[in-house]
Amino acid sequence: MTYDSPVRYEKARIHAAALYCSDGRVGAHFDDFLHNGLSLPRYDRVSLPGGPACLAGHPQAHLEEQGVIDELGFLVEVHGLRRVVLIAHQGCAFYATRLELKEPRLELVQRADLVRAAAFVHRVTGLDAIDAYFAKLVEGRVRFERVNV
Repeated sequence: MTYDSPVRYEKARIHAAALYCSDGRVGAHFDDFLHNGLSLPRYDRVSLPGGPACLAGHPQAHLEEQGVIDELGFLVEVHGLRRVVLIAHQGCAFYATRLELKEPRLELVQRADLVRAAAFVHRVTGLDAIDAYFAKLVEGRVRFERVNV
């Protein structure tokens, strides 16, 4: 089988990356927010279970931390990255299963982790443009709330 995408290839980079959870239930919502909410049409993607959680100092994510740091360093160097967007989401199985957290503490830890992850990204990349958002379900839709970092 072959498939030709109707989406036109754009060579220009926009020098931004997003780090978020790989949960397929919210992937389209993340794309919509980044494309339309933040006007980032072709951002670089770093996606794994828990997303930014791996940069918040949890021992359960130590191996993932090093991989993500390597990827971000590569993107800064080779793609000229100047901005990173971190996104965590409500109901994340990484937090519920691997970190064994439950609501309401789960959301509080996720928001605090976004702050810690942003500081870590700044420390290892030198980038100042780091934004963080928490995605939550509100009346059947996904709302993105800015987290001050």
